[in-house]
Amino acid sequence: MNLLSYPFDSGEILQKKRRLKKMLNEKEGLPEKRIAILSGSTIGEIQNLLELFLLDNGIRPVFHQGEYSLFYEELVFDDGSLKAFAPDIIYIHTSSRNIRHWPSPAASAQEAEALLEDEYSRFEKAALAGLRFGCPVILNNFDLPVTRPMGNYEASSPAGKVRFVRRLNEKLAQLADNTPNLYLQDLAYLQAQFGMDSFSDQTAWYAYKYCCAIDKLPDLCCNLAAIIKSCFGLNKKALALDLDNTLWGGIIGDDGPEGIQLGSESPTGMAYSEFQQYIKDLGQMGVLLNVDSKNEPANAKEGFAREDSVLKEEDFLCFKANWEPKSQNLSAMAKEINILPESFVFVDDNPAEREIIRQQLPGVAVPEMTAPEEYARVLDRNRYFEVTTLSADDRNRARMYKENYQRTAAQENFGSYEEYLKSLEMTGGFYPFDMEHAPRITQLINKTNQFNLTTRRYSAAQVEGMIQSPEYITLYGQLADKFGDNGIVSAIIGHREDNNLDIELWIMSCRTFKRQMEFAMFDHLVEACRNSGITTLTGHYSPTPKNLLVQDFYGTIGFEETECDDQGNKSYLYRIPEDFSPMCQVIQSQSNPTKE
Repeated sequence: MNLLSYPFDSGEILQKKRRLKKMLNEKEGLPEKRIAILSGSTIGEIQNLLELFLLDNGIRPVFHQGEYSLFYEELVFDDGSLKAFAPDIIYIHTSSRNIRHWPSPAASAQEAEALLEDEYSRFEKAALAGLRFGCPVILNNFDLPVTRPMGNYEASSPAGKVRFVRRLNEKLAQLADNTPNLYLQDLAYLQAQFGMDSFSDQTAWYAYKYCCAIDKLPDLCCNLAAIIKSCFGLNKKALALDLDNTLWGGIIGDDGPEGIQLGSESPTGMAYSEFQQYIKDLGQMGVLLNVDSKNEPANAKEGFAREDSVLKEEDFLCFKANWEPKSQNLSAMAKEINILPESFVFVDDNPAEREIIRQQLPGVAVPEMTAPEEYARVLDRNRYFEVTTLSADDRNRARMYKENYQRTAAQENFGSYEEYLKSLEMTGGFYPFDMEHAPRITQLINKTNQFNLTTRRYSAAQVEGMIQSPEYITLYGQLADKFGDNGIVSAIIGHREDNNLDIELWIMSCRTFKRQMEFAMFDHLVEACRNSGITTLTGHYSPTPKNLLVQDFYGTIGFEETECDDQGNKSYLYRIPEDFSPMCQVIQSQSNPTKE
């Protein structure tokens, strides 16, 4: 059992934190990220617990801890220490305790409005100052005050503290929605989740200056770690779902489709229907839904044919209803979809099946599923699919993967692979980075792990800075074919050094592997370099457990290896020939970019 998975025992985590840290630090190959925590209240234990959750999510943090309650001063009037630290993430840990001026019950509407604007502007200024460091900024919204001098009238009175906080939170929400790279941690939701009396512990504040109860700090840090790992593209991507007693009550092979519990006729049926709706919502966010069930295929599909089934057969990408081991099915799904097994969350009511997956596929997330009325809560609180941005590509991901299935099926009708590629009638758009597409490019950079030669990550601010800089040559690629549009699937960032271009980043979505998109990108990169007077290119490969498939990529396109160290880090050189011939023969270039 993973102590850091929901439902977890906060007391046990706090008691065993040193042992957990030692164990988690034994993980190899974790990317190092620099996290600056700016204080509105005490942050010592928050740093300790956040480290555990980040390590568990595949990030090795290095921390900068701000001075007590000086978040505003350190951000707005940085003395150089934050800049020298060069953070990858800034977290501003504030709460209602940091609101300086509250309206009094006697305040007029105009006076309350002036105080609201004054308080909001201070937090806005701190957040925007954080963004100047070129990294994502996470800001708490505000918990409700624990007392109400005016009682229920606090919720409607212009001078009410409850209304004041709610209006302040709405203004912060609008700020985050309109400001790239700024994210809110929903402290107000955490307070509601546990209840005010449990979460907003007055003793913890008066004795230790913690903004919440000590035993709720693990929950706060779990929630915060979810935002951070999402910023760096470490979310899970897919669900592998059991059916019987997981998506409906009962055994469909024994009870038949009319005998399973689903719908509004019983409390248990309602619980399963609400869980299906939660799963459906995840699918509409781009999570890939798959069935992994020991069942006869015809029986399994009949459950989704019921009129009151929220999920339908077409909602699923892979439908593995058979009598094979579920671990074998999940491995096959990963191969067919072309993602790694550790991108999956396995959901099954059977503890024996869960344990088999844990043992045979240790990278797969396996939550503890108890009663059906708790299923959605367990998935939700584990924050496997935390959203920081939601693009058109995210919403269309399932469709894109289904189209890939069609492409794979079509391949069997051709005698050669090149004939198959030509039959796809592929068209591509290849353009320098622009402001319109910067959010999607940034998202792709921070999510792509397999075709990622250097594993560097860039913030939205850094990507936007390169658009304006003559020191960089950038290129993004879009790909469409007769089956559908894949959107933006590849990006290259190169730093110009005299007549050489140093390729800092080259990524490509796994959806377009083996379709010569990498050759098309290289052709257009060479063209851009020749137009800029660049004669050589240098490339680099930094190995990770996930990008081994591209370890020899530069050699396959004509680069010469110049360095290789004991860790497998390699450098390459390419001299652009005067008679360069394009490598890609199967993708036709578009004249105008596809708008997303």
